Amino acid sequence: MLARGLEGIVAAETSISLVDGAQGRLIFRGHRAQDLAVRRTFEEVAHLLWYGTLPGADTLAAFTGSMKEARTLPASVRLVLDALPADAPMMSVLRTAVSAIGDARYAWPPTAEQALELTAVLPSIIAYRFRRLQGAPFVEPHPELRHAANYLYMLSGEVPSEAHVQALEAYLILTMEHGLNASTFACRVVSSTESDLVSAVTAGIGAMKGPLHGGAPSEVIAMLEEIGARENAEPWIRGKLEQREKLMGFGHRVYKTMDPRAEALREVTARLNAEDPWFDFALHVEETAIRLLAEYKPGRKLYTNVEFFASAVLKAVRLDPSLFTATFTASRIVGWTAHVLEQAADNRIYRPQSVYTGDLP
Repeated sequence: MLARGLEGIVAAETSISLVDGAQGRLIFRGHRAQDLAVRRTFEEVAHLLWYGTLPGADTLAAFTGSMKEARTLPASVRLVLDALPADAPMMSVLRTAVSAIGDARYAWPPTAEQALELTAVLPSIIAYRFRRLQGAPFVEPHPELRHAANYLYMLSGEVPSEAHVQALEAYLILTMEHGLNASTFACRVVSSTESDLVSAVTAGIGAMKGPLHGGAPSEVIAMLEEIGARENAEPWIRGKLEQREKLMGFGHRVYKTMDPRAEALREVTARLNAEDPWFDFALHVEETAIRLLAEYKPGRKLYTNVEFFASAVLKAVRLDPSLFTATFTASRIVGWTAHVLEQAADNRIYRPQSVYTGDLP
């Protein structure tokens, strides 16, 4: 029986995550993702996905130290980045730069140490490219800052505020992993051939580059900017709903309740709204939209999705729109590599069948 896009087909067993659309649950190795996002650090959750456990204090200190050491951008990769044309899209740049990292150290089988190295260096690649395009010198990694804070630091050259660090870290944790999505499946397929981890991640980047998968939440930001102020929210949203136009950032293909990732980002946003007016504005727009959607579309169960609050976070931390999908990639690489490690532990090459529809002799 043909299942277009493999929809509904079970292709793997996994203990990494559960995406439960009916109940609105996202579970990372037995922990609710929204709890991890508001209580844990990027490093802690990466350790959980790769090793299966949250680290104790000593383990976390060593693990964080290893990530800091792995941030250094190799000279050979800098040469590759310098050679790429200025008009090359950021995701194409990432694909090429990560591919250039591959060497004998990354031969099969993949390891958690390899996953850590690739995850740690990805923000350095993004920041190096972004700063070069701005005509600014590269900002070397900060030895004292954790992963999320260091990423913002390398982009701007300034130590970020704690509010911005907390918001970005929550976003990165919530987008680390989301089941057998297109890019994760691509990584597992490549790894199933016993190809190296760099090749698998490069395939994931190629899939993430497609607008149907890694599209940035720029349309939500455009909507919020068009609304402009709290007092404009209700008339603007009523106008859209009366014209039967879609509100960006509401509704989800998988989740039939509120997207748990949006729920967690909402909590972070509410906690920090006094420290950044953009958070307060986004919360007001969301509350107004939910109320009016219930009025205009009763029974439809349209809730906020992760893109809405991701937009609020990415806008608030002053991330350039050209970096949105790359930043998504810098988080999802943790999930990709966790799946590659799981695939390698009980490997069987993927070989689905196809239905021939051509002529017969």
